[in-house]
Amino acid sequence: MQKLLLFSYALLGYLLSLITLSFLILWVYPWSYFPHHIDTPIISLQINPFVIDIALLLLFALQHSVMARRSFKEKFFSTYSSAFRSATYCIASALSLALLELFWQPIEGSVWNFDNGILFWILTILYVVGWIFAFISTFMIDHFELFGLHQGYRVLKNIPEPKPSFQIRYFYKYVRHPVQLGTLVGLSATPQMSYGHLLLSVGMIIYVLIGLAFEERDLVNTFKKEYQSYQKKTPMLLPFFKRSR
Repeated sequence: MQKLLLFSYALLGYLLSLITLSFLILWVYPWSYFPHHIDTPIISLQINPFVIDIALLLLFALQHSVMARRSFKEKFFSTYSSAFRSATYCIASALSLALLELFWQPIEGSVWNFDNGILFWILTILYVVGWIFAFISTFMIDHFELFGLHQGYRVLKNIPEPKPSFQIRYFYKYVRHPVQLGTLVGLSATPQMSYGHLLLSVGMIIYVLIGLAFEERDLVNTFKKEYQSYQKKTPMLLPFFKRSR
């Protein structure tokens, strides 16, 4: 019974992640058929929108970054299984993203606004390609492991946890973090760039850069020289642009 409950907990984390991420993808583009958009608040608050949005971004970034660190897991989840840790992280991440989506407040003014024409289509295509790129990239490193479902399934079926293995596949041959690259493109490519949307894009870029710095450190600690060699050969986010050493 305990194993079934743990698998159900992992499944809940997976489903919540899919729902909130799918909503995010639709929410950041001005689809005419979608009732909610980043510039039309779901829950309107009579508070300075800049303050609210910054607070939501900080909450999202801190939850994702702090809970992902090995030191946090060892301090607060050392007695729990990896399945429970992964599911808890996914549920907490989904909730922080849901709060951002529900309470995000629009900021008046826009950087650009293209209703049609070549720039409209270029930005729309980039938006679609970015999210597809990110989605496909999750399957190149095990989509279900990334969102905690495999960990719960292994507990249910009494399958031992595998040792961490380092592999370089497909997109990962050209950029070390294709999921984050595709996500940033999907978040930033829009034919209607309001000040609120710009704040979200810039905030996410800053969060990703800081978060990847910590993640890279953890990866080096896990895979040692193998990952250091990968760092030298492959750029972090921008394909074909290697960091000089």
